[in-house]
Amino acid sequence: MASAQGITTADYKLFPSPRNRHRMLFTYQVFVPYPYMLVDMDSYRLSGKSSLFAACRLSDMKMGQVISLELAEDEVAFRKQFVPD
Repeated sequence: MASAQGITTADYKLFPSPRNRHRMLFTYQVFVPYPYMLVDMDSYRLSGKSSLFAACRLSDMKMGQVISLELAEDEVAFRKQFVPD
């Protein structure tokens, strides 16, 4: 049985999605409080690199997902396009 490698930051406990092309945490991050929602990163047609993580926000232990983005304009684009189920 394989186990996911967790990453702990000052704000989150993160577990990378196995579908990530880039398994790194980028500068721009968006927390979405929907732990079971399917976030298809390819459908957002972002310019730069991105990655998706299952997340626990440490400040309030809220579960969700963190979208990590390389470019500031991709953060803006993601926030505009994201619609929760």
